[in-house]
Amino acid sequence: MMEQVTGPHKFKMDAWISCAPFERLLNMKIVEASDGMATLTMPFFIDLAQGGGLMHGGALVGLADTAVVMAIKSLVPPQTHFATISLESKFLYPVKEGVVTAKARVVDRKAGTLEGQATVYDEAQRPVMEFSSVFKIAKDARIKGISYES
Repeated sequence: MMEQVTGPHKFKMDAWISCAPFERLLNMKIVEASDGMATLTMPFFIDLAQGGGLMHGGALVGLADTAVVMAIKSLVPPQTHFATISLESKFLYPVKEGVVTAKARVVDRKAGTLEGQATVYDEAQRPVMEFSSVFKIAKDARIKGISYES
């Protein structure tokens, strides 16, 4: 049996604006990311279902959070390290099938923090979730003890 390593992990990103391992696991695709805005898609495969057969809320939140990240990455220099410090989501409708799309934008930038918003849509272009988050930019460009490349 192969031993599971719980971190820290080393991995290589394809580019500054590209999907990390978690995002690839959820089959997220970056449609565009520029000028503080981003659009991402994610298919509703059975692995993303909750017990009632609907798309799991955590998967939707992950998509929205990642969309805001890509919007931020389109504004900050490569290798800038930042992380979500708060988020809020409001679920409007359940997702039963298809591909969902998150459209995100950076709405505020203050010293050391960025605020973003995203709306997730189903295939009929109906909003299914509203999302907002705040990110903190690290004082150092990199977090000690973490190794990553892009």
